[in-house]
Amino acid sequence: METNDISKDFELTKDFDEKYCMQVFGTPMPVAFTHGKGMYLYGQDGKKYMDMIGGIAVNCLGHANKTLTKALKTQVDNFIHCSNYYYIANRSELAFRLCKNSFADKVFFCNSGAEANEGAMKLARGYFYHKGEKRSTIITANMSFHGRTLGTIAATGQEKFSKPFGPNLPGVKHVDFNDISALEAAIDDDTAAVMLELIQGESGVRPATMEYAHAVRELCNKRGILLIIDEVQTGMGRTGKLFCYEHYGIKPDIMTLAKALGGGVPIGAVLATNEIATGFKPGDHGSTFGGNPLACAAGLAVFEEFSEKALLNNATNVSAYMFEELNKLRSKYPDIIDVRGKGLLIGIEFSSAYDAAGIKKQLFSMGFLVSSIGKSTIRIAPPLIITERDAKSFIKAIQKIVDPGKSILNTFRRG
Repeated sequence: METNDISKDFELTKDFDEKYCMQVFGTPMPVAFTHGKGMYLYGQDGKKYMDMIGGIAVNCLGHANKTLTKALKTQVDNFIHCSNYYYIANRSELAFRLCKNSFADKVFFCNSGAEANEGAMKLARGYFYHKGEKRSTIITANMSFHGRTLGTIAATGQEKFSKPFGPNLPGVKHVDFNDISALEAAIDDDTAAVMLELIQGESGVRPATMEYAHAVRELCNKRGILLIIDEVQTGMGRTGKLFCYEHYGIKPDIMTLAKALGGGVPIGAVLATNEIATGFKPGDHGSTFGGNPLACAAGLAVFEEFSEKALLNNATNVSAYMFEELNKLRSKYPDIIDVRGKGLLIGIEFSSAYDAAGIKKQLFSMGFLVSSIGKSTIRIAPPLIITERDAKSFIKAIQKIVDPGKSILNTFRRG
């Protein structure tokens, strides 16, 4: 067996990736990380980068968090996997903590956000099936994103994700987001559930209005339809509350989680009330790795850190500072069109003169990691441990980009 030590050789890492990995992510940024600490990741060349995207809203505790790493090391020393034929103490305790801190009574654990959303759709259909009702249609929003499996790309309201892989899963409708009339018109006697993100992350960080969220909940109640809230990206403190639905004063029937739930370790979850959980009978659903001891140890460590370090208050306070300062820049520099989101999930939209991918590259060269969405929006979702000092340095970098007096301006403007 041929082996090579590539952990410190970027060119070899790059060569192996291009030769042996399916290139589904496009061309990566030119760095391979060796380690992280707190808000920072460190490249093979020794340069450090402030992680303002947090592994796409995953690394809620930052990097090398001692509570998380200790919990994982302890669990690895004990055992990693045993299968769901047996009781698993970590799984039971994590389910308890999720239920006691949410609307839910029951949890099903899986491995990712896409699996969680598939499970939620399946649970909604199973609920009506076991009641003897013929309801199967799931209604989602245009410009939504729910995953990349065959089921979740059908649910995702962006054709670019599903077109190459048709025919799509039947029984899914899409309507415009924040348009209650469109939703009401789409509902019929076959409608089982409405599935929504309260903040559409992959379309540019676009929140639901308060009026819309309440109207959706009321409409679902009126028509006997289940409300599924996809909190894969917004859950576990991202918006300044443990779950985004709390901001809106509504409760879902089913909720999905992943990303930050494990602080970096893959885990997903479907949460539901006792009534809706009857949609899964023994044998109806399952997962080989879902709820495994290692992933659930990570989830318990995340909960411990939330309890010990007031992360929700920190997210709220730093978020308020960032929105205030970014909006000051917006009022001063017309090339910043909008600043939107909630908590530490923020989209910054630039004028058509700017290219979002170019801004991402420029920020990378300045030592900041972000993601770009569409043509003109960048998204940030930093660890919840971020300080105002960290935020200030990032905002200064944004100012350098939009200040017409700076020499770097033309390096990422369109044309």
